[in-house]
Amino acid sequence: MPPDPTILAFDTSAAHCAAALLSEGRIVRSQTESMPTGQAERLIPMLEEVLAAAGLSWRGIDAIAVGTGPGNFTGLRIAVAAARGFALALGIPAVGVSAFRVMAAQAQRPEGAGGAAGPLLVTLAGPRGALHAAPVALAAGAAGGAAVAEAGAPFLLDPSAPALPAGLLPVRVAGTAGRAVGAALGLPGEDLPEIADAGIIARLAAARLATGDPVPRPAPLYVRPADAAPPSQPPPVILP
Repeated sequence: MPPDPTILAFDTSAAHCAAALLSEGRIVRSQTESMPTGQAERLIPMLEEVLAAAGLSWRGIDAIAVGTGPGNFTGLRIAVAAARGFALALGIPAVGVSAFRVMAAQAQRPEGAGGAAGPLLVTLAGPRGALHAAPVALAAGAAGGAAVAEAGAPFLLDPSAPALPAGLLPVRVAGTAGRAVGAALGLPGEDLPEIADAGIIARLAAARLATGDPVPRPAPLYVRPADAAPPSQPPPVILP
């Protein structure tokens, strides 16, 4: 792996399709489109547009980075399946990056809540008005995501009456309803946009690859099982 790898990153974990290209340590192209449906049809054309704008082909990238959620069940499977397929076809690594780590990196930016050492409680939109939440450790003074550690175990949080797992003592809150949750917990809070930043996904993946440690295959991050129920109608009778 070169010291400054070219990484194609993308995310379809919510009502959007986002892509970015990291090359020689900088984001050379980034594109995001809001869409409630249609990510499966739009993803590959968008990736090809990003590569073409940078004058690259698929063989010009060194790694794939993909957002693993939590988020929309179908959207996550679309992106992760695509990342695995590209990695296999091109013979390059694919790195999964959780939305908790992306949001934590956004909170480290100068326009965010600062770079104070964690733990930071990150909150994301969840099912039926609940929030997905997880603690993320941050290093003081390191912006841009390079010092964002892996997120701790995620859990569901009721924003109207937030209760934390035993032993979890965050110093601030950032993310969806970050201010409201922070106020309820008596902590500083910051609201952040829900659309994942594909450029941050690429930078976090680059930091992971730079460690030289083995990278597991990307997998969707589900905080709770997908809502599913057996069909209400009886199955058709199959004649012999």
